[in-house]
Amino acid sequence: MSASELIKDDAIQKQILQAAKQLFQAHGLQKVTMDDVAKAIGKGRSSLYYYYKSKDEILDAVMDDEIRENLNAVALAIDRASSAEQKLNAFYLTRLALLEKRRALYSALDVGMDANEMSNFNKAKHAIHKRVVEKESALLNQILTHGMKTDELRKIAPEDLDDLIFVLLSSLHGLKREMVLDNDFSRVETAVNVLSRLTIHGLKQ
Repeated sequence: MSASELIKDDAIQKQILQAAKQLFQAHGLQKVTMDDVAKAIGKGRSSLYYYYKSKDEILDAVMDDEIRENLNAVALAIDRASSAEQKLNAFYLTRLALLEKRRALYSALDVGMDANEMSNFNKAKHAIHKRVVEKESALLNQILTHGMKTDELRKIAPEDLDDLIFVLLSSLHGLKREMVLDNDFSRVETAVNVLSRLTIHGLKQ
């Protein structure tokens, strides 16, 4: 396959995923068919099957694309910050800012599901969560390692670093859960600033 054909294939896959995501958000996963997705991009169903064999495959690809976009946005925010505290702050703020987008997609997807379908979907969400946590852990490791290399932070043993990252991510997910339960995101910036400041203060030389 030539380079131009690869680019064309990539563009069509992006079209498919964008159309599927919009349909899932508008109608829920259960009500959307392969025909609906094919029609949305102006192609026949047989063309769609060349790229994705089922709606489940499309959903997996949509979620992978969503995760990649979100984590790229977080990584970019981290790169733009200079100090370890600013990088940690950027990590938290960007992740929480993207919360509503991801939450809206999940809420739309499960519309119309029966108990069995909901159970399977929850298992899929758990698997996605584990993948996201793995990527988030790598980003936090990058932030803290950078702080140690620049002597902003004291040296941390690898096993202690793993424990610290677990605690930081647990704090992030706790903040997310409380804000979602209260449907109140007004204290995001204040909470993040306090968490970042206290964390870095405890790790300084």
